[in-house]
Amino acid sequence: MAATGYVTLAERGLDPVTHPGMPKELLAPGSVVFVQPTNVARGGRITQWFQYMAGANWRAPAGPGSTIDGRDNHPVVHIAYEDALAYARWRGRELPTEAQWEFAARGGRDGEDDWSSAFDAEGKPIANSWQGIFPVYNTNEDSYAGTAPVGCFKPNGYGLYDMIGNVWEWTTDWYRPGHPREAAVNPSGPDLQDLALTAGQSPSRVIKGGSYLCASNYCARYRPAARQPQEVDLGAAHLGFRTVLNRSDSETR
Repeated sequence: MAATGYVTLAERGLDPVTHPGMPKELLAPGSVVFVQPTNVARGGRITQWFQYMAGANWRAPAGPGSTIDGRDNHPVVHIAYEDALAYARWRGRELPTEAQWEFAARGGRDGEDDWSSAFDAEGKPIANSWQGIFPVYNTNEDSYAGTAPVGCFKPNGYGLYDMIGNVWEWTTDWYRPGHPREAAVNPSGPDLQDLALTAGQSPSRVIKGGSYLCASNYCARYRPAARQPQEVDLGAAHLGFRTVLNRSDSETR
């Protein structure tokens, strides 16, 4: 940002021309933050704990008045897809495909059908997640109520840190429900025109890895194969990214 003057989407807000019908308050510069409720009404609407907050961005991750002082080694958050892609390409890199990300997250393991990426055999946390009952009670057994400095937990078999937990990470694949077989072997993923979008709906990309807000009773997407859709024009306090070297398809397959 210092080098190019780039301004993130959360800092500039949405264009009403490209987002017709969007409520005015959601067009304002801002992002989604987690606000821990004291109780939760039946029905489980996520707006009880995830709220769009004007003024929330990477510089003010908890909203107006907050800062990143002392958080230089934490993952950056409130980054929309275009922001992550802009940074990656400025560095001469790319964002990973879902297949690339999943391969890296497995760390050389062939299967991952349990929660062993987030907890050890004794049930102790080995990644930054939510311990307790989400969203009302967190035991903080892993010592972190929010994001953790990178590298606090042991790396996986490839020497990669924090592939699981801490913050969700963007991939380049467009999201479609389920887990298509080709997602694990095809670096390109589905094409946008293959997706059935309703009028006015923003397309979503696949995010992977879970976050510090994933708990056994909520989300629980700790497995490298687990996936989640994320609207491309929306950042959040538990969403970040990492980059990959820009190589040809023949090298990534």
